[in-house]
Amino acid sequence: MLTFLPLAGLGFLTHPLFEWGMILLALLLGVSSIFLSYFRTHKRPAPLLLLLGGFVVIIAGHTLLHGWIEAIVVPVGGLTIALAHFLNYKYVDSCSTETHFFHLKHRRHAGHLHD
Repeated sequence: MLTFLPLAGLGFLTHPLFEWGMILLALLLGVSSIFLSYFRTHKRPAPLLLLLGGFVVIIAGHTLLHGWIEAIVVPVGGLTIALAHFLNYKYVDSCSTETHFFHLKHRRHAGHLHD
């Protein structure tokens, strides 16, 4: 698949400088998003720690590992970052319904009984 990228005019996607630039951009966007939510809303460190841990895994995978093991470790870092954003989303209380399956906290309201 990578051999066809230059034919499609997308050869720049395989350049290491582009890849590191995208990692840096994702790090800046992720930290700003979760960092702001941490201070403005939930004050829970788990999303921020998962985000930073995921980027450590990605950077370590790119710099220390090669071959098939890199192809396994780097996506694990990406999934860790996705989990960080998912937890942040739930901690900000973005969920519109209290009985939503993934909702992390349920409040008791008059007329509603929760176990």
